[in-house]
Amino acid sequence: MIMEHLPALQVVIPLLAAPICFLIPSNRLSGLFATLVSWIAFIIAIQLVMTTRDGSELHYSFGGWAPPWGIDYSVDTLNSYVLLIVSGIAAVVFPYSMTSIKREIPASHHRLFFTSMMLCMAGLLGMTITGDAFNLFVLLEISSLSSYTLISLGRDRRALTASFQYLIMGTIGATFILIGVGLLYALTGTLNMADLAVRISSIGESRTLQAAFTFLLVGFGLKLAMFPLHLWLPNAYAYAPSAVSAFIGSTATKVAVYALLRFLFTIFGVEFSFEAMQVHWLLMPLAVIAIMFASLVAVFQDGVKKVLAYSSVAQIGYMLLGISLFNITGLTATLLHLFNHALIKGGLFLTLGAIAYSVGSTSIENVKGLGKAMPYTMAAFVVGSLSLIGVPLTVGFISKWYLILASLEKGYWPLTIIILISSLIAVIYIWRIVESAYFHPRPEGSKAVQEAPLGLLIPVWVLIGSNVYFGVQSKLSIELATIAATSLMGGAN
Repeated sequence: MIMEHLPALQVVIPLLAAPICFLIPSNRLSGLFATLVSWIAFIIAIQLVMTTRDGSELHYSFGGWAPPWGIDYSVDTLNSYVLLIVSGIAAVVFPYSMTSIKREIPASHHRLFFTSMMLCMAGLLGMTITGDAFNLFVLLEISSLSSYTLISLGRDRRALTASFQYLIMGTIGATFILIGVGLLYALTGTLNMADLAVRISSIGESRTLQAAFTFLLVGFGLKLAMFPLHLWLPNAYAYAPSAVSAFIGSTATKVAVYALLRFLFTIFGVEFSFEAMQVHWLLMPLAVIAIMFASLVAVFQDGVKKVLAYSSVAQIGYMLLGISLFNITGLTATLLHLFNHALIKGGLFLTLGAIAYSVGSTSIENVKGLGKAMPYTMAAFVVGSLSLIGVPLTVGFISKWYLILASLEKGYWPLTIIILISSLIAVIYIWRIVESAYFHPRPEGSKAVQEAPLGLLIPVWVLIGSNVYFGVQSKLSIELATIAATSLMGGAN
């Protein structure tokens, strides 16, 4: 009986748990409760993946109102895959945060932190699973508003500026999305995504439809930090608390990419998006610029968090490049990188949180000598960095391999060269950090440093170990990505 309610429970449980987290009087109990809820959400996501792995779909109609009249939660291989990413990262970050926030956030704000994290997770899960376009906007705002709060909790005063900058740009993006959804409703009279897809396919050339498409593309471009709409991301990731950087960096942009995919392929359809609007010729140059520009900027950053933040802009470029190649292999590469990049950046940001806990800073200067002082933490950073570069036997290699295959399949061999060059640039900015940690002594006058506690190391190594495990045993992620890509492309290459 409970199985048929799993799509609703995936969102309702964390949404209801959020105010409870705030009402629990003990910070520790609030954290334990939030961790328990995140694990329940992860178990539900695993069950949904197992149910839809064969290509089948689940539907849940709220209040018994059948779509398109009521709100419908629809689960297929694609969004169950994204649900797994969001809830899986949350299940690791929540227990980690119980230790990390002790030195990054005042005790008086701990319950607010867990409440906001729970709301952010609920919003992201809801965006992924909903089958209603306006409901997606509402859940986007829930996740965004809680994200602004979480970023502002950073101990550096610049966190407030970063949060405000994200708020301004995020609000502009949300407004564009709302206008786009409004235009679609005015044109079709429905908000249900499946119904929208049917009605749009029967509409001929329409300026209203073209305007809606443009508004939604720009709106989601802002949310996923597509170049040149990425300006909010570096500061948001750099000055947020470590657990927040890990969670948002691993999930928020991935869900925005998923939402873009859902609108491009499912609602507007392949024919309109790629043949009428020629969106791939816009995405491809922007993706290439992002890959090269952001990688080069990362080389010159003084803070390790800023390095990883600009690296994320480049990684988003890889995802958009896969979409722009407009073939099943390229789309598979994009979907694979949603999963793989979540593991990579989640692991690396958690590692930086362990460094911040012990050292108090994540600047390259303060990382000096940590190879000996924090051997397990820095070993985790090295393994995660190898995955970011794309070394074989890591998940980063799987993503880039599929992206190279897709570019060669289309005959775009210059793109292959760009991917390889960007990987070499990644070696440069990662080597600066590794060299500082292993080949320089601790700065004079610095305090003695101890290895991070197990409460931080265990979650770090869960994600870092997953980089290697899914790099070797990549069958499941490749299978799910391929099924989802084939479904989005309508079975055509």
